[in-house]
Amino acid sequence: MTVSSPRAGRRLGVRAALVDGVLVPGDVLVQDGAIAAVGAGRAGGRGVAAPGFLDLHINGFAGVDFLAADAAGYRTAGAALASHGVTGYLPTFITSPPGDYEPALRRALDATARGAADGARVLGVHLEGPWLSPRWPGAHDPEHLRAPDVAGALALCDLGPVRMVTLAPELDGALELVEALVARGVVVSCGHSDADAAAADAAFDAGARAVTHLYNAHRRWSPRDPGLAGAALVRPGVVVQAIVDHVHLAPQTAYAAFLASRGRFALVTDAIEAAGQAAGTYRLGRREVEVHDGRAELPGGLLAGSVLSMDAAVRNLVGCGASVADALHAATAVPARLLGRPELGTLAPGSPADLVVLDDDLRVARTLVAGDECFAAAA
Repeated sequence: MTVSSPRAGRRLGVRAALVDGVLVPGDVLVQDGAIAAVGAGRAGGRGVAAPGFLDLHINGFAGVDFLAADAAGYRTAGAALASHGVTGYLPTFITSPPGDYEPALRRALDATARGAADGARVLGVHLEGPWLSPRWPGAHDPEHLRAPDVAGALALCDLGPVRMVTLAPELDGALELVEALVARGVVVSCGHSDADAAAADAAFDAGARAVTHLYNAHRRWSPRDPGLAGAALVRPGVVVQAIVDHVHLAPQTAYAAFLASRGRFALVTDAIEAAGQAAGTYRLGRREVEVHDGRAELPGGLLAGSVLSMDAAVRNLVGCGASVADALHAATAVPARLLGRPELGTLAPGSPADLVVLDDDLRVARTLVAGDECFAAAA
């Protein structure tokens, strides 16, 4: 590995940095909001620096539901997310009445423009729906699901910074929508779907590049009908997004999926506003959710997002059997590559100084966004 030569910059005081899966002893230097050097000087500091976590599927956090969030809400959530090592995220909007999208997308556009001022950066919006299967709505209100419509979808994209869309690829018109969104530069992920393997592969051929919350809210895998999950797990280039909270997936299931898609496995939280809060009643868009015992559920017990944080997801994946380097890769480089922002998933010199410092227990000690410290744990 080539390590840059130190030049003038601010030292972080870490003992090592994780660079492209390799632990490089020495400090990290930051200058003008970017990484100036890694492996600087002798190892002797505290903690390990890694790229900041990127959460591409998050509905809310710290009492804030992103569909209804105003500027103050984004500031609250951005600061709270930074305390969990997140430096960039896609606020995710679930299927909603048509009139809810425009104001939410406008507010998200403003939050995106503020960059690092709110803590963790808003990198765009993830629209989870409304083009989903009525057979697999999950926590989405079936009343507001829509058939794929290229003109309508692109009109939504015109309203704000849509960077990812989850849709069901087997629906009539869905492949045309995949192609139109991809041409627009939007990442398409398949989810809430009754697609069989052939329909999933057709979507991947059309440009879809991911699967949304593996093994949740889509056609079940079976030996002779592997469905969307089976197609995604063996398809080169397709990112497998998973909620590793030990609620949505058993630890063995999560680890098996990780092993099958190693290098393409991305951690997401699917967190709702209850994340970081006490048990109680919360909102997911317009839906009421009960949170208890680490579970977020609609009345009747159907899962409705999670209360997971990204640092906990990393620790959980390590607990399943993944190496620390591989778990961090799943929280950084893989989502960065999916989003088309690979510079956000590395500590290479010249990359943005969006990073997290972790202690020996993989707890967040410090978080920097654009080189500015936006979280430091109490000593």
